[in-house]
Amino acid sequence: MNEELAALVQYRLEQADAALNDAKYLLDGCRSPHSIINRAYYAMFYAALALLQKAGKIPSKHAGAIGLFDTEFVVKGAFSRELSRDFHKAFELRQASDYRVLQSPTREKAEETWERATRFVRAVKEHLRAAEAGKG
Repeated sequence: MNEELAALVQYRLEQADAALNDAKYLLDGCRSPHSIINRAYYAMFYAALALLQKAGKIPSKHAGAIGLFDTEFVVKGAFSRELSRDFHKAFELRQASDYRVLQSPTREKAEETWERATRFVRAVKEHLRAAEAGKG
């Protein structure tokens, strides 16, 4: 992987970590479930971007990132369908919360989304580490 690409992948992973930390801070502070879900979803999105950019796939929209994650990594067996479902659910919750629903999601949904995002980001990091170790 060239230096520029490696730096971009690392930056996306740092964004994912920051979003996860923000979500945890909001969760611990009993803040808005809407905000927690937003930050948890973005942690997943940034982690997926790290994977996709390393693979040379640059999505133009959020739905494109999810679709590419599925076709490039889930269908090919690199990640479980459960992680895909978690990513889809987080996206749907964020969309509904931001654009369609007149009431805020529950704290339980927010906590569940944060837990799923934590698993997702961890799995992406492990996959990237394993891929790098396999090249070395």
